[in-house]
Amino acid sequence: MNLSIWLSLLAVLFTVDQTRAENSDVFKSEKETFELEQLADGLDHPWGMAFLPEGALLITEREKGLKLYHDKSLHDISLDSFPEVRTRGQGGLLDITIHPAFEQNQLIYLTYSHPLKKGSTTALAKARFADQKLLDPQTIFIADTGSTTSKHYGSRIEFDNNGDLFMTIGDRGNRHNAQKLNSHAGKVLRLDDQGLPAADNPFAQNDAVLPEIYSYGHRNPQGLTRHYLTGEMWVSEHGPRGGDEINRLQPGVNYGWPIITYGKEYIGGSIGEGTHHPEMQQPIHQWTPSIAPAGITFYSGDAFPNWQGNLFTTALKFKLLVRQELQDGKIVHEERLLEEEVGRIRAIEQGPDGLLYILTDANNGALYRLKPPNT
Repeated sequence: MNLSIWLSLLAVLFTVDQTRAENSDVFKSEKETFELEQLADGLDHPWGMAFLPEGALLITEREKGLKLYHDKSLHDISLDSFPEVRTRGQGGLLDITIHPAFEQNQLIYLTYSHPLKKGSTTALAKARFADQKLLDPQTIFIADTGSTTSKHYGSRIEFDNNGDLFMTIGDRGNRHNAQKLNSHAGKVLRLDDQGLPAADNPFAQNDAVLPEIYSYGHRNPQGLTRHYLTGEMWVSEHGPRGGDEINRLQPGVNYGWPIITYGKEYIGGSIGEGTHHPEMQQPIHQWTPSIAPAGITFYSGDAFPNWQGNLFTTALKFKLLVRQELQDGKIVHEERLLEEEVGRIRAIEQGPDGLLYILTDANNGALYRLKPPNT
């Protein structure tokens, strides 16, 4: 190979949408340059995280573990008094969030796979967190989704601007339950902070419908976030073979699964009636092939001004982070970051410092932070 051809090939290799800068930990995206900093590793399949007001970070591990990241170190939090957790398959200790009035009441909320006589279901617990201890944990809601499978628990939780708690539930592997309003499977629920149905839920006056249901027709929603300006709740959910979705939640709306989907059967063939139905909501965005989306968040910080308003979605299968630009409530551009750099990315949150934090899903999972270089 002569010198000119070799130089041409090198130029092609370096002309890509995302390139590393000279420092191997610094990346250049379309709109910002950022440094990826590993803060901690050795986490056992970390699943969710929640920042405390002073900046410390609580991290759940699926195999019933809870860590506190504080002063650049991980600290074990005892779960000896926590309810029994069915740690099998996709089940275990799952998401975590803090009460909007945490500084006054020290309340945190956690979801987990709750054992039943036959199988398991998704449940919600609350506890006080003080002096680096979990105090008086108690289960306050058990979803009616009993199944002997160990998949599709969903299980992201997020408080809205009114102090109500949204909770996602997967279809538990029985897709038709997502359309049944006497089951919590394949639904997004809205609860008060005691685990009771929010008083103004869309089906609260219909005795034939479980009162906790806010929306339905979901497959396995594992991402949930509140828009920092509008207060709207957005959700990501796994499709089958293709058809992963981003949806903006609306009360009482049917999001279609399994009657409509952009995905296909794993063994080949179509699912349901196609991609559209006049009484069912279209996704804001869908991915085919599937990226396996998990945690999502809107960026609102000052550290990366050109990312403000962007939606970030973590991906398990494709091992990347997706940045999406929105205009008039629609996604108009997508950029893929960190592809194959750190492995399966499970969760993302914006910290009080205005930086983005991500968790990788592995038996040696890690906590990373995206920050401006040289800060």
